[in-house]
Amino acid sequence: MKTPIIALVGRPNVGKSTLFNRLTRSREALVADFPGLTRDRKYGRAVLAGHPFLLIDTGGLSGGEAGIDAAMAEQSRAAIEEADAILFMVDATSGVAASDQTVADILRRTDKPVWLVANKIDGQNAEIVLSEFFGLGFGTPLAIAASHGRGVGALSDQLLGQFSLLDVEPSDSNKEREDAPGIRIGVVGRPNVGKSTLVNRMLGEDRVVVFDLPGTTRDSIYIPYERHNETYTLIDTAGVRRRGRVSETVEKFSIVKTLQAIEDSNVVILIIDAQEGLVEQDMHLMGTVVDAGRALVIAVNKWDHLDADIREKIRKTLKRRLSFIPWAKIHYISALHGTGVGDLYGSIREAYEAATTKFSTNGLTRILEDAVTDHQPPLVRGRRIKLRYAHQGGMNPPRIIIHGNQTKEMPEAYRRYLENIYRRVLNISGSPIKIEFKSGDNPFADRKNKLTQRQIQRKRRLMKFVKRKK
Repeated sequence: MKTPIIALVGRPNVGKSTLFNRLTRSREALVADFPGLTRDRKYGRAVLAGHPFLLIDTGGLSGGEAGIDAAMAEQSRAAIEEADAILFMVDATSGVAASDQTVADILRRTDKPVWLVANKIDGQNAEIVLSEFFGLGFGTPLAIAASHGRGVGALSDQLLGQFSLLDVEPSDSNKEREDAPGIRIGVVGRPNVGKSTLVNRMLGEDRVVVFDLPGTTRDSIYIPYERHNETYTLIDTAGVRRRGRVSETVEKFSIVKTLQAIEDSNVVILIIDAQEGLVEQDMHLMGTVVDAGRALVIAVNKWDHLDADIREKIRKTLKRRLSFIPWAKIHYISALHGTGVGDLYGSIREAYEAATTKFSTNGLTRILEDAVTDHQPPLVRGRRIKLRYAHQGGMNPPRIIIHGNQTKEMPEAYRRYLENIYRRVLNISGSPIKIEFKSGDNPFADRKNKLTQRQIQRKRRLMKFVKRKK
């Protein structure tokens, strides 16, 4: 099943951005207590019980839009078109407003599943408040308080339960993803950085139409091919479309395809435009790749025709700003002329092998023991955190599960220390590592209970003996 896309829709100031931030566990969407703050669509990745979702935060729909509000409303309508399902949010404190009816009329004309979510329910009688919203025609509202997390777990369970029933029969595009052979390489980047040019160069033929115009991206295409007897599938977020048909809506649509391409990839090639330098959107894309746990190779494109001084300045900037992912290999290329493109494959294979290698429990535990011997975990309330053994919990990215006592108290600095130890010893390059801790049950808990029972029985026998003596 493809990664589901869920849009948060409703009138202004009902708490869409607050719920977006809670589900994505981020502060990406701006939140304040006045309407109209979200002007554009915002995309984020959420994971519910191990299942990834893509969320779209939108501005408000009120029905009387003009000026910038009209553009904001158009963003919301585009999000409805992109989504597989809709969370229709209303404000439980103010009841049904005329603009809620307007949004409901729009959503009734879609063929998408719609959940009605009544936000800001804290401190109110849910039965009385929610009864008013039945008239919108979307069944029983789900009551939540997004700012405090109340009811969000139940909402997540609803989403998981419903999406297990959707897309049971995979569409042609989903089947294409499932059948993609070899190493799946996602090619992502900002508009007009040379994604399609790089794909054509890697394939050695013009399999993707290239225009020198930002926003020619619409759909992801999966291109299987062989190179030196090795099989690959390129996932290109650039589709074939006419030069004169570029619109803001289609360009925004490409963001969904980019996020889906990241989810579907084993290794992601992130392209940066050397002539424009590293911008905030590049950093956001990198963060998305790392959060998704995908192996990463960075390609700095349009490297030709740059002066030596400018090249050195770019290298220093990248080294400084990318210090949070020192494991990602950086290549300086020219997709147009082919310079350095062949060198990408070595890093791709290295990153793929690092992301998909299986490690033995004995080996991971020995590394843990050596790391603890060199540098013990800290004390928590006078007791030392104890780490007992480690095993692999998954691949792409490698997940290492470490069992012990009081692991919930483990500081982030020690987790990074263990991550660096495992990366160095296992020679993992090009892929993030996920270190997770689990606290086991107290093995002496049953024994303690048994001792307590024995003590109680002994005390009873003693009391009976004393009574008989009296």
